[in-house]
Amino acid sequence: MRRRTWRAAVAAVSLAGAVAVWLFATNLFPYHSLNHDEGVYLQQAAMLLDGRLFLRPPVEEVFRPWFFAEDGGRLYPKYAPVPATIFALGELVGAPRLALAGIAAAVLALVALVVREVFDRRTGIAAAVIVLCSPQFLIETAVFLPYAPTAMLNLAFAYCYLRADRTGDRRWAGAAGAVVGLAFFARPYTAVLFAAPFVVHACWTLRRDFRAALPRQAATAALGLAGVGLALAYNAVVTGSPLLFPYEAFAPLDGLGFGHRQILNHETDYSAGLALRSNGLVLSAFVTEWIAGGVLGAAVAAVGFGVAVRRGLSPRQSVLAGQLLTIPVGNVYFWGNYNLLGNLDRAGDGLIATHGPYYHFDLLLPFAAFAAVGALALVAALRRTADRHLSPGAARAALVAALLVSGLAVGGVTAATLDGKIDRNAAATDTYERVYGPLEGDSIDRSERAVVFLPTPYGDWLTHPFQALRNDPDFDGQRVYAIDERPFAVVDEYPDRSLYRLAYRGTWSPTAGSPSDARLQPVEHASGSAVELNATVAVPARSESLTATVATNDTSATYVAENVSDETTVRLTATDGAVRVRGADWNADGEPIPLSERDDVRITVFVDRGPGGSFSYRFELPVRADDGTVRALTPRVERCTAIRDCGGEAAYVPDGAPNGVSVRTELTVPDERGTDG
Repeated sequence: MRRRTWRAAVAAVSLAGAVAVWLFATNLFPYHSLNHDEGVYLQQAAMLLDGRLFLRPPVEEVFRPWFFAEDGGRLYPKYAPVPATIFALGELVGAPRLALAGIAAAVLALVALVVREVFDRRTGIAAAVIVLCSPQFLIETAVFLPYAPTAMLNLAFAYCYLRADRTGDRRWAGAAGAVVGLAFFARPYTAVLFAAPFVVHACWTLRRDFRAALPRQAATAALGLAGVGLALAYNAVVTGSPLLFPYEAFAPLDGLGFGHRQILNHETDYSAGLALRSNGLVLSAFVTEWIAGGVLGAAVAAVGFGVAVRRGLSPRQSVLAGQLLTIPVGNVYFWGNYNLLGNLDRAGDGLIATHGPYYHFDLLLPFAAFAAVGALALVAALRRTADRHLSPGAARAALVAALLVSGLAVGGVTAATLDGKIDRNAAATDTYERVYGPLEGDSIDRSERAVVFLPTPYGDWLTHPFQALRNDPDFDGQRVYAIDERPFAVVDEYPDRSLYRLAYRGTWSPTAGSPSDARLQPVEHASGSAVELNATVAVPARSESLTATVATNDTSATYVAENVSDETTVRLTATDGAVRVRGADWNADGEPIPLSERDDVRITVFVDRGPGGSFSYRFELPVRADDGTVRALTPRVERCTAIRDCGGEAAYVPDGAPNGVSVRTELTVPDERGTDG
């Protein structure tokens, strides 16, 4: 293949990869994916563009993003900043996903270059096409996660190293050291597993011709160690110790090795047996579902490996063969592969079902290289066989037919597996679209400066799962997002902003189509010597009875409605130290219920409609009392079909409520009226 043709082919494959990844990123992952680490890297990218290594929230406990470590009054991400820096390049031009397209193009071009260095140009092009057609590449490169960017750095190291080895040019050797140092900074263990065979090769070159190889290998080692030093310097600034990595500071037991492993509330005893079983399942998934052609592609790669061995593996080719050993074996020592699988006994569980075995992303290089060798060898064998037994015209026809059949078989397997991955991720995206919908509509004017309180299905974290809702590093953007945990402290910090609360209906299970609906609720803040809540609820026809239970931190009281046929109003008045319930339809006498200084008053109106038809309206009213002043916020409102449904996943959504079900709330201070729908 001529050089000009080869360069054009590399450019075409790289461009095709960039376009494909751009389409995946913008259409399949417009709200990001089920892996919530994307929000960590994007938040970190925004910090770096703002010149910050730390976040300093104005209110404690309510602004902590997912996977950020807490150190006094400052927060920092558990991840190294190299991938975020690469993503920030897209932010600089106003389209963050352009960085993903650029990474895709670079990965494919570098695969072609590396394989050309080890084999030849035709094999390099074929390898790049095989990577392009692999679901692992298409899915993982389309999200803001570190595996594709780190692979890009590793591939750049491989190309620079191999070119330096071929030409003896110390500049390429130095470049190899620089990029492998960055790869180490990005993901140390990943870089070590990828580079290990190159280290062996470097030692072999020194033994073979020490004087000629030493300057080249010294340049690579020196600049590589400079990258290691940069990583240690970053550790010293962020964690206070060069040997303490941020991920270790965040979760000391979330690291390499066997034994007890833990991150937050997730823990296990990671034994050698569990490691082998987990990694066996991960590698099986890689071979059958996440490479081009699945099992057929793996078989072609096996043929290619056999062909390369038969021809005599060169030392440079042995480097890629070595990665088939170092990457899988090294990953056995890392419990992250166990976490990928979710429930080991249930197929299709865990993040591996939607994102693939991303800790093995670097295996795409040796797989594609040997698959390319195998494919070209099989084509050559078919051509020779056809030429021996058929006329020239018939031989060409037979070869074309064989290539079409094999291409359709491999393409069909790839398309079927990729289609399943797309469907799983698309189901989650459809759910996200419903939940984010109220924020994208007319509920908030684009020019309005607002605070939005977010639900916390996974605990007290921002961007977990709402990755698209991130704060500016100075916490003073057009919209500020906060956990609905210390709302009065947030109100005091942002007294001039409009307040809203995002709520959803249904358990948080995006791939199963839940939540089913969402609402952006305007929130009013009332303050005075007393605050009154009027909660008016509709009562469906043929309801048998109606009861209301009012509960504070200290006690509760239950009331029964009389002669209610259409709707009724529960009137609750909060003063400093007590709440009282009144209502024309209720047997309430206004006897006080004790109220503490920091309390959430809960009102549950139970509508008894007989078996299968009963439900509850539930209101949770945040109240604070201090020195004779009572403050309250518009209550959280839920419609619960069972008691266990309440608690954050049964939001009352007016547009989705059944006939005969409605809620109106009014939060007032005496002689001052304000409404909330």
